[in-house]
Amino acid sequence: MLRIGTRKSDLALWQAQTVQHLIEKMGIQTTLIPISSDGDLNLAQPLYALGVEGVFTKALDAALLNNVIDIAVHSLKDVPTQLAEGIHQAAVLSRANPLDAIVFHPDFKNWESSPFIGTGSLRRKAQWLRKFPSHTTTNLRGNLQKRIEKLNQSKWGGALFAVAGLERLGWPVKREVLEWMIPAPGQGAITVCCHSEKTDLIHQLKTISCEKTVKCTTLERTFLRLLEGGCTAPIGALASVKDNTISFKAGLFSLDGTQAIEYENSFRGEHIQEYATRVADTIKARGGEQLLDDIKKTFH
Repeated sequence: MLRIGTRKSDLALWQAQTVQHLIEKMGIQTTLIPISSDGDLNLAQPLYALGVEGVFTKALDAALLNNVIDIAVHSLKDVPTQLAEGIHQAAVLSRANPLDAIVFHPDFKNWESSPFIGTGSLRRKAQWLRKFPSHTTTNLRGNLQKRIEKLNQSKWGGALFAVAGLERLGWPVKREVLEWMIPAPGQGAITVCCHSEKTDLIHQLKTISCEKTVKCTTLERTFLRLLEGGCTAPIGALASVKDNTISFKAGLFSLDGTQAIEYENSFRGEHIQEYATRVADTIKARGGEQLLDDIKKTFH
């Protein structure tokens, strides 16, 4: 019986059940084991105040390493770019819509009367304020259902969400997809991790992995690791692949959205590490190094 570890939210369970169905098609019996994470238990503080690295994944990592579960299912954007020792990323499923959306309050009329936005993401906050500098953002944490409930009980004009989560749970909300907002690296993708010593399991899980999604998300997350260097910063990255050409756009933003260093281009070939390094170095050279230093000082 293969033990599948997952967080307890409806969205996490949906993702785990999706992986479960794919594995059971291979003739393997499975069972779900829900586990609470630090990020789920502490909803009062913004994510950056918790120390974002691994806040949603540490409990599942521990369960893997202690042989409580055999695999862990995550939203890839929640997984640290440097995996814990002994943990292996075995599969990344075909990606859903990676973009963000504004979900409007049910009584929303116009931004003049409701210039308030709910979000717990520094990246979403920075990009929204860059486009709408007169608006005010408010911290919004919790699973998808709780965040929508908080929005409906608020006086905000709307709140920012990942499109993938809304679509996976089928929430009937009034929304607008934000084509202009650069999403989080790995957003919209589900990943499966296991113990690095379980080579047979790693081989089996490779059959449910999507090569294109792996390629794109590896570029996004490599860029994030090279640029961020352990700093909590508003960084977006999105790659897409067609034939042998990868299109890539990325951005580093100041916390208040007044500064933005963006990059957009495409390349051919398989040299993802080299390309990610070049983009990260370009952004640093265009003022990103100083901006990252300023952001670090804000949190220390």
